[in-house]
Amino acid sequence: VQLQASGGGLVQAGGSLRLSCATSGRSLSRNVIAWFRQPPGKEREFVAAVRWSGGSSNYVDSVKGRFSISRDTAKYTVYLQMDSLKPEDTAVYYCAASQGAAYGTNGWPVTYDHWGQGTQVTVSS
Repeated sequence: VQLQASGGGLVQAGGSLRLSCATSGRSLSRNVIAWFRQPPGKEREFVAAVRWSGGSSNYVDSVKGRFSISRDTAKYTVYLQMDSLKPEDTAVYYCAASQGAAYGTNGWPVTYDHWGQGTQVTVSS
């Protein structure tokens, strides 16, 4: 599956952005679609994930209540709505797809097989 992320930009603290991840390719390759981010000078971290079938979601604690992940199955697109943005949300955001080969104890994939290019999100204070 191919992934194309877009929607990043510069926003003031407290503002909102919506990221999009357009997907294409074999449907079995997009079992779960997730967003990760890599802040400046730090390692990449998980942000949120959504199951393509059913739409259930999972979030890292730091974004719960502020971010919302969703998917449009007709458009093969996953969205990350980011509200109440904070300077610490500044990062390059990546979308990724998992075929579901291995799951963690929380029932979500531990590996992601396909990655899109990143989109920069900058939150100014």
